Amino acid sequence: MNCEGRPVGREGRPVGRIKLTLAYDGTNFCGWQIQKSDKTVQQVLQDALTTLHKHPVVVTGSGRTDSGVHALGQVAHFDTTLVSIPAEKFIPALNGLLPEDVRIRRSVEVSEDFHARFHAVEREYRYYISLLSENNPFTRPFTHTINALPNIGLLNKYAQIVEGIHDFTTFSAAGDASESKVRAIGSTSFYLEKGQLVFRIKGNAFLWRMVRSLVGTMLELGQKNEPPEKMREILNAKDRQYAGTTAPAKGLFLYRVRYA
Repeated sequence: MNCEGRPVGREGRPVGRIKLTLAYDGTNFCGWQIQKSDKTVQQVLQDALTTLHKHPVVVTGSGRTDSGVHALGQVAHFDTTLVSIPAEKFIPALNGLLPEDVRIRRSVEVSEDFHARFHAVEREYRYYISLLSENNPFTRPFTHTINALPNIGLLNKYAQIVEGIHDFTTFSAAGDASESKVRAIGSTSFYLEKGQLVFRIKGNAFLWRMVRSLVGTMLELGQKNEPPEKMREILNAKDRQYAGTTAPAKGLFLYRVRYA
């Protein structure tokens, strides 16, 4: 260890910092963050890195994903003492040690002050919805099924209301420990893609289960053909009891994390 408590290479030099982009099927995981006894993505990634380095390695992610939530573009960083391994070689090395439902997609060396969480400027989530009558059996584990498709134009009017800086207390889970429920949402949209309804949302950060709560609420409003003003009333209420049913985890993907 050096004086800052960071691991150092065998020759005493500061280690390299590696930025990973990874995808995972969250079905069999209790979320991203390490827990005492449950299987998590962060834990299996740290286990693989520990096996590779032959000493404990700590992984820091761009943010948590809940139990059952998937990722196509989760980002994480770690410090390595394996100075002889080029950054891109961590892709095959780690994929050979990880379970098949976790894959490293990209690996690059970054400056030692890079932070996967604190340096992220935008996170993009996508939520996938299918009609029960048309649901593809191969995508079924990754989509929320509904009986009837609401008017997409009306759904987009609901979605536009949450754009900007708002207090999202209404759409936070009871166990969310965030001191502030204010978040900045850059853009939102509903659109059709390959027979599925997709909700896309971009923002600086999100509350626990916030995206799923938004989706569930907007789908319920759309099914009742409620006016857009109803969505504004629910948002401004800052009270969880006014939100609709939280949409299931299996339709949600952390799609991309953007850095300055």
